[in-house]
Amino acid sequence: MKKLTVKALVGIGMLSSISYILMLLNFPLPPFPNFLMIDFSDIPALIAALIFGPVAGILVELIKNILDYFMTGSATGVPVGHIANFVAGILFVLPTYFVYNKLKTKKGMTFGLVIGTFIMAVIMSVLNYFIIYPAYTLFLNMPAMSAPEIRTVVVTAILPFNIIKGLLITLVFMLLFTRMSPWINKQGPYKGAIQ
Repeated sequence: MKKLTVKALVGIGMLSSISYILMLLNFPLPPFPNFLMIDFSDIPALIAALIFGPVAGILVELIKNILDYFMTGSATGVPVGHIANFVAGILFVLPTYFVYNKLKTKKGMTFGLVIGTFIMAVIMSVLNYFIIYPAYTLFLNMPAMSAPEIRTVVVTAILPFNIIKGLLITLVFMLLFTRMSPWINKQGPYKGAIQ
């Protein structure tokens, strides 16, 4: 059991580093506000979840955001964006993991990624409306937006952005998964390493 735990911790550390680097390689999507950035840092977290179990995926998301917060900081001084990124990552990775775990096929993985995308997009829209967007305006000392203004931002920017981001990650991950699935499946014995 110790060997598995060491292998899991080393794997989580490596995947967290890759995830952090991918987070730095973010880019804006032209029609959306500049604070909404696309990155592919959820892919290593998903790989960690598939190999070592769901807790490993959560740990990769957590470590990536802690590293980014300490290395790049936050415009608000408070890690509101990092907390939002962490929650969005979990909302994407966990449903994908659980759906794939039930179906165990490439179609199952695609279905899991699509389900993960829509769960993440919808819940993040609700969280942005009630918590994240108001927190940003509070910590940036900006005038508070009215409920209809926040609703407009959520419906016209945040929801479609998260759907597009999730679908782009789905596309890239499926290209990797087609090649990596035999290797990921061979790692099965390590699933119980960290749960």
